[in-house]
Amino acid sequence: MPSFDIVSKTDLEEVDNALANMMREMSQRYDFKNSKSKIERKEAEITIDADDDLKLKQMHELLQGHLARRKIDAGILDYKAVEKAAGQSVRQKVLIRQGIDRELAKRLVKDIKDGKLKVQVTVQGDELRVSGKKRDDLQAVIQLVKGLSINLPLQYVNFRD
Repeated sequence: MPSFDIVSKTDLEEVDNALANMMREMSQRYDFKNSKSKIERKEAEITIDADDDLKLKQMHELLQGHLARRKIDAGILDYKAVEKAAGQSVRQKVLIRQGIDRELAKRLVKDIKDGKLKVQVTVQGDELRVSGKKRDDLQAVIQLVKGLSINLPLQYVNFRD
């Protein structure tokens, strides 16, 4: 029976490369001269330390630009609240979203079922498995999901006949 998986995965090595390029650009820019601004990643969490709110905003734009250059959708970033640090400096945590959360999985299953396609959708951890009798039905599911307004980048992998 033909099937495929809907997943949301991010290549963390590419994120590291984007962060390294961003730090290199910040070291060469005049507006970041003598700045203690920095960015680092631990596991699936990025910590941004900036001198003030203006530099934090500039670092957001740099981060999104460098991720886009590495072909990573900025929709994976989940910005948390800005925290005050010593003096005027600020700190912000940014989570890198991996996998499809339960709420989004339920919404996707409901939308696919509402599409009246002859497929079965099962939730397997943080991914969805879609199976059906015809490949055309599976391709219709992919087009349906691409047409939905979802702010998380999805990949369609493991297509089997």
